[in-house]
Amino acid sequence: MYEITIIEDNYALNNGIALALKNYDYNITQIYKLKEFDKNRKTDLIILDINLPDGNGFDFLKQLRTYSDVSVIILTANDLETDEVMGLELGADDYITKPFSLMVLRLRIEKVLKRKIDYHNYKDNKYDFDFEKMKFYSNDSLIELSKTEQKLLKILIANANRVVTRDILIDKIWSDASEYVDENALSVTVNRLRKKLNAEKIIQTVYGIGYKWRTE
Repeated sequence: MYEITIIEDNYALNNGIALALKNYDYNITQIYKLKEFDKNRKTDLIILDINLPDGNGFDFLKQLRTYSDVSVIILTANDLETDEVMGLELGADDYITKPFSLMVLRLRIEKVLKRKIDYHNYKDNKYDFDFEKMKFYSNDSLIELSKTEQKLLKILIANANRVVTRDILIDKIWSDASEYVDENALSVTVNRLRKKLNAEKIIQTVYGIGYKWRTE
């Protein structure tokens, strides 16, 4: 069962979202202030309001991304494109402007959670990756990837179109020795993977934050 945390100070909206999701395979935690969020509690997705009584959702998201890659859907009354861009660059998976349909929100949630599936295969009009068999093709040419490059590629694809922070990548790729890894090692690995896959426009750098695999 997926664990979903709703952070929304409007009681009616918070309860409405929880009610709309209760008949699906979700366990819902409702909180109304940022200080109520328990980072040690397991959650698969956070529905995050931007304007909260004890802080700004963007600041919370930026801090969250230093230690977690949990999926996040932003809710906001602002329909400014700059706010949407900021949210997505900080690592949000989706962005919904109030007022919105609860049915649309539910479908967005389903779409985001599907991305959490651990990828074993990936295929588009250029690439064909089989992580189980460790076969990686670019334009039908077999590409040799190191174990480190394979880990990086799998994380980026599993989080396609969302930013994965440098800290999270280092922690996941070098899990047993991340505290001893030079940050330059990640940059070198990213650049090597880009070159091997000819993916300069697909593996994108979000300066000061991390990287993302772009499919859109």
